[in-house]
Amino acid sequence: MTTPTSAPVLQAKGLVKTFGRVVGLDNVDLTLHRGEVLAVIGDNGAGKSTLIKCLSGALVPDEGTLEVDGRPVHFKRPQDAREAGIETVYQTLAVAPALDIASNLFLAREIRRKGPLGSVFRMLDTGEMRHRAEEHIKRLGISTLQNINQAVETLSGGQRQAVAVARAGAFGSKVAILDEPTAALGVRETGQVLKLVRDLRDQGLGVILISHNMPNVFEVADRIHIQRLGACAGVITPQSHSMEDAVAIMTGAKTLPPAAA
Repeated sequence: MTTPTSAPVLQAKGLVKTFGRVVGLDNVDLTLHRGEVLAVIGDNGAGKSTLIKCLSGALVPDEGTLEVDGRPVHFKRPQDAREAGIETVYQTLAVAPALDIASNLFLAREIRRKGPLGSVFRMLDTGEMRHRAEEHIKRLGISTLQNINQAVETLSGGQRQAVAVARAGAFGSKVAILDEPTAALGVRETGQVLKLVRDLRDQGLGVILISHNMPNVFEVADRIHIQRLGACAGVITPQSHSMEDAVAIMTGAKTLPPAAA
């Protein structure tokens, strides 16, 4: 983890989100620095998804503030967050199975041909997209994606996840938010995705990892933000607390002193 020397890359203060009488978020703070993995854990209904959607522009909080690199931001849609350098990979994986790997990396960000061919006839520069995709995948060290022209529908679950994470790394200039990236993956593929998470961190991105898998969380996280009943129950580290402690805080069997929470 990079030692924080400047303003957090992403900071949320006092986030509140309600759905009628249901409280999704109750005055939640979150701080993420460049070059760190912040895991977000919590039981079902703890507010993890609502928190991530507020950070990524999918939901607008009722109260609270968001800052990117110390500057206030107001996300009204996911595109606003992407333009601010925040990429999100949801558990459902928004990939186009029929398209190849390079086309998926540049999905909705396609590179047009230069001159009238691109501006008038809207022709894509497939060669340039494949070249850049190959460079990015090589830089991330993704050895499982050998053929950039391969259709995503022919890839394994872990390889598809690698494509989605690579896209987040390619365009998330500041923050990558990963929602359950190892769900339904085997041991080997899980290890490959966790390596990608560490690689993104080592490249200086702030990474938010949402996961139910405690061994995965304790393997890669620098800090762990625990959600419970819509609020933050505390922030711990793998060095300061055990997996059993984390589960106890999640369930309410154990509470942290105010300074830690």
